[in-house]
Amino acid sequence: MKVLIATQKPFAAAAVKGIREILENAGNEVVLLEKYPGEDELVAAVADAEAMIVRSDKVTARVLDAAPKLKIVVRAGAGFDNVDLAAATAHGVVVENTPGQNSNAVAELAIAMMIFMCRNQFTPATGSEIQGKRIGIQAFGNVGRLVGKKAEALGLKVLAVDPFIPAEKIAEAGAQPVGSVAELYASSDFVSVHIPATPETIGSIGYDLITSMPKGAVLVNTARKEVIDEAGLEKALEDRPDIKYVTDVAPDNYAALQEKFGLRVFATPKKMGAQTSEANVNAGLAAARQIVAFFTEGCTRFQVNR
Repeated sequence: MKVLIATQKPFAAAAVKGIREILENAGNEVVLLEKYPGEDELVAAVADAEAMIVRSDKVTARVLDAAPKLKIVVRAGAGFDNVDLAAATAHGVVVENTPGQNSNAVAELAIAMMIFMCRNQFTPATGSEIQGKRIGIQAFGNVGRLVGKKAEALGLKVLAVDPFIPAEKIAEAGAQPVGSVAELYASSDFVSVHIPATPETIGSIGYDLITSMPKGAVLVNTARKEVIDEAGLEKALEDRPDIKYVTDVAPDNYAALQEKFGLRVFATPKKMGAQTSEANVNAGLAAARQIVAFFTEGCTRFQVNR
């Protein structure tokens, strides 16, 4: 099988070496497309590919139209909104992600961002401590559970809500389940967001939720920028000068937010959640193993377009 590794933002060299070994040892041909300038190059490269590994690369309907032999796309990471799932399904292409491989990296970043904002982005002004505060975790999957464990170890009380996880399971994992998203925001000094961008969640975090947070609260978003109602966020920051927002995916109105709110707002220069050498390797190797399992065993355990 011909496997295309298409990464505008390349894997680390160690990850590429490991991916190649896994795939080639199973009898596959590996083709590498790195730092390509745009969709035209991906369309050309995918023409005879039977499998593809991507990171944040856009797998659009046009890309899928150009890939008549393609059977599987694996997104090396948890999020998969960069792949057109409907088009993939229409073409009979299985789409998988690699859940859990980047989780610790994202969880560590979320905690670091909380401390960074509490210490006024490490400027000399007097900051605050996180110990003894309440953290609300919105979505209690792989990343959310790790954030909860780390936060508990730092002396925070952990609250969580997830519509897909029973309250008793949340409690078993060491967090206090709450009844609704609204209750979570109203009860938390920090809220760490880990929801995917879906039709139900896009723009769902806005003025009402943010302004319901306690005095001095910090909203931490390491999920997707689309889940934030950016106009609502801006108005909330205007009306609540005690609230702060930090994210690893810059909102479209970031320049305006920075100008208005200064140290109360921060976004990393690019999405940083999975940007560790460990996560880079873990996700890439997992993607390679999943492709081998798909072709040798018909395994679709991590399929996201069922």
